[in-house]
This record gives sequence, C-alpha cells and structure tokens, in this order.
Amino acid sequence: MKPVYMGAAVEVAAPPERVFAVLTDWPRHREWMFLTSARQVGPDRIEAYSGVRPFGFLDTMTITHWEPPALVRVEHTGRVVRGRGAIRVRPSAGGTRVVWAEELLLPFGVLGRALWPVAAPIAAALVRRSLRKLAALAETPGT
Repeated sequence: MKPVYMGAAVEVAAPPERVFAVLTDWPRHREWMFLTSARQVGPDRIEAYSGVRPFGFLDTMTITHWEPPALVRVEHTGRVVRGRGAIRVRPSAGGTRVVWAEELLLPFGVLGRALWPVAAPIAAALVRRSLRKLAALAETPGT
C-alpha cells in the first residue's frame, strides 16, 4: 500500500540547540506531545506510548539519522505505526523553525486507507498542537 504524508511546522523564539535538546529529551515528550510518553530503550531505539491505558498503542522507533542540533530521523517499526519520520530544526530570524514530517504506512489495510481522509486532519491538528506546546516549553527559561 502507498504511504501517506503528514507534516507541520512551528516557529520557536529560542535557539536551535535549546529546541533540539527539549525535542530529543525523550522522557519530556509527555510535557508537549499529545497523550504520549517516550523513553529511550537503547542507543538508537525509542518507545513511545500514545493514548490513555489501556486504550492506546506502542510506537517503536529506530533512530536512523542523528545530527544535533539540526535533524533527527526515525523508522517507525511498531505494529500500528510504520514508516519514516523526521524533525528538522533550523535557525530562523525569530529563533528556530521546526518542521515535523511523517511518511506513514497506514494500519488496518483498506479500512485504514478509507478512514485516512477523516483521520488526517485530526492527526495534523494534534501534531500542530504538540509543536506549539514544544515551542512554549523551549521558550520558557530554566525548563
């Protein structure tokens, strides 16, 4: 099945090094990523649980590219979320621009493909919300 694409961006009034540090502090994901907690389980492995137990799913990832403070790429290897993701952090006039992009293989076969037009705007809104919370967190001194 063909992948689907999703992405969002945010401007952050903080330097790229600060933004990247907050972004890749995996245990802090619960502070900014909607209903998600994450942890590093190996030098290049991350597990993220999205949802409210027992209703949710485990998103396992392998870090495939690590370029601080500019880029992290992952391969989603879980049962529900599969595909590739990247978060790019670039200097901008106001501080930093963060771009989050995903190329995903939808779960549930034909049903997943049929539901994507309904799920896509909701997923995109949640990604934008999460990026706004990331920005607020990175902009707060001492956090």
